[in-house]
Amino acid sequence: MDKTYRILAINPGSTSTKIALFDNDREIFSKNITHSKEELARFKEIQDQKDYRRQMVEKEMQEHEFTFEDVDVFVGRGGGLLALSGGTYEVTDLLAHHASRGMTGQHPAQLASQICKYFADKYGKPAFVVNPPDVDEFEEIARVTGLKGIYRESHIHSLNQKEIALRYCANAGIKYTESNLVVCHLGGGISVTAHKNGKMVDSNDIIKGSGPMTPTRAGDIPYVKILELAYSGDYTHKELTNRLNKNGGLLDHFGTDDAREIEKKIADGDKYAKIIYDGMIYQIAKYVGAMAVALNGKVDQIILTGGMSYSKYLTEAIIERVSWISGVTVMPGEFEMEALAAGALRVMTGVEEAKIYSGVPVWTHFEGDM
Repeated sequence: MDKTYRILAINPGSTSTKIALFDNDREIFSKNITHSKEELARFKEIQDQKDYRRQMVEKEMQEHEFTFEDVDVFVGRGGGLLALSGGTYEVTDLLAHHASRGMTGQHPAQLASQICKYFADKYGKPAFVVNPPDVDEFEEIARVTGLKGIYRESHIHSLNQKEIALRYCANAGIKYTESNLVVCHLGGGISVTAHKNGKMVDSNDIIKGSGPMTPTRAGDIPYVKILELAYSGDYTHKELTNRLNKNGGLLDHFGTDDAREIEKKIADGDKYAKIIYDGMIYQIAKYVGAMAVALNGKVDQIILTGGMSYSKYLTEAIIERVSWISGVTVMPGEFEMEALAAGALRVMTGVEEAKIYSGVPVWTHFEGDM
């Protein structure tokens, strides 16, 4: 590659903002800026954190003697957008405006595009988002539910899912657009996704609540049981939502979402810890089977990734249950920052053309259903 592009990647999370500098695909600096609950409590809404988080990025860059003038492109995770297809998107005024409104709900990821646009405008450089959480490539049949007008939605760890799939295919010498994969992102949230010829055609919903139990999420629960909790008088709407989606799973059972602590309990002979943890693993494996069905049983590879895939206990137990479907590859960790840089680099080098956000969702309803 003749030219070296310096890329600043920005990825806001619930209690941190990750930044990383790359020269092309080589990371030269990274920092996980943590934000205390007390700091964030000053802001009524997530959107109110934008300037604070931007200033923290500026402070880290200055302290490590990196200049924004030397950055060729700014890239962020994205979020808060209406449903769109996968790819790398130019941060336009419309995209940043929709992100500021949190069109699909409030999440710190929506700040990424806005912070990148601020820097891009100030320093006269391009800004992009890559495979934001709003990517929706579901097949229509995967959207069906038993209630008219209620549809299954695509809420997946899109950025890491796509990057892992691309990396596996590159290593295997095959084309992502001609492969069938089941990718399991195993972290605080878990997404088990069917990748069919380069598109994520089905998965569980990590935002609205479906799929396996996770370290922090309750996963699939019979809906009548949830209705009973909702009408018990013990919870407000927000309290019950938080119990299901933020404080559920291992955290609800054990007061910790650290899988390593649960595995230690198991090693020490804790039978309750073993049945609950093994139950989570069982549910993950069941969803792998479901995604194999979504691919008509034609699965080229199952891939386990995310922070929990460092666990030999967990990965070996999953492999034991699903290896009859296809081979299994373990690619532990997350590659979100690398994925951001890679997406920006593909556009800057002409390998991929940047997409323009239309503000029109790629799917809204079935024909004849309105």
